[in-house]
Amino acid sequence: MAAVARRVGVAPSTLRTWDRRYGLGPSEHVAGNHRRYHPSDLAKLMLMRRLISTGVAPSDAAERAKVHSGLPSTEFTEHEYENREDLVKALYSAAKKFDTAFIESELAKDLAKFRVVRSWNELISPLLFLVGQHWEETREGVEIEHLLTEIIKGVLRDSTEKIDEPLNARPVLLAAVGDELHCLALHALAAALAERKIETHFLGSRTPLTAVSNMVSRSGPPAVFLWAQLEENADNEFFRELPSVRPAPRIILGGPGWDREECAGMAIVEDLTQACLEIERSVGV
Repeated sequence: MAAVARRVGVAPSTLRTWDRRYGLGPSEHVAGNHRRYHPSDLAKLMLMRRLISTGVAPSDAAERAKVHSGLPSTEFTEHEYENREDLVKALYSAAKKFDTAFIESELAKDLAKFRVVRSWNELISPLLFLVGQHWEETREGVEIEHLLTEIIKGVLRDSTEKIDEPLNARPVLLAAVGDELHCLALHALAAALAERKIETHFLGSRTPLTAVSNMVSRSGPPAVFLWAQLEENADNEFFRELPSVRPAPRIILGGPGWDREECAGMAIVEDLTQACLEIERSVGV
């Protein structure tokens, strides 16, 4: 509950009050009589908080939130966007104001409606481009990039449901190699694969060769996805020095850091869609 309270921007005690008094609590039941917040529950709570902040009485806000579908609608925010570019600009403006609640709610709605790949391509990537462009021009705004990165990671995690019956018997291995710190795209890939019921082992940023090698030896993944944003981290030893296992995993390289000529013959993907297709092929989907 504490994590949900942080996302919504209220105290955990407030969430308990909303649940007890208005019935705005977690709707999903799991083993052991536990209840878990679903993305639609989070959307309703976000709406509840936003309405109260604009002066709506809590009881009235609760009634409006309870009938909300939890999916994007004109009722969810005070704004309507004619196209995706307008929403990108609104999110960028919110990021500059550190309005985390607005960013989280809009991203959660977008992921619920369009799923990870489309949200990444049409919303998240253009938003990050604006932030990066501003830094290139002014050398300012690093804090905005860091804030957005953490928000996006959290929303991607929250939008991903547990895979009860994965399609792959052995998890796919995902790693950002060398000293690579920029691995937000790897989080998006993990979420997109989860939507497809493909299980992964996520090693994250700054993964050394020894860690990748040990995971290959111990888990025998059907595919190994290696991410390098920066050229200095794209060392060919990460795919040439891996241990031999049977069956051999398919090595897939992602990120602009890899030299396409030096990596000739390797599977190199240019975007999230290609990465998902290559991994689906590797696991036999």
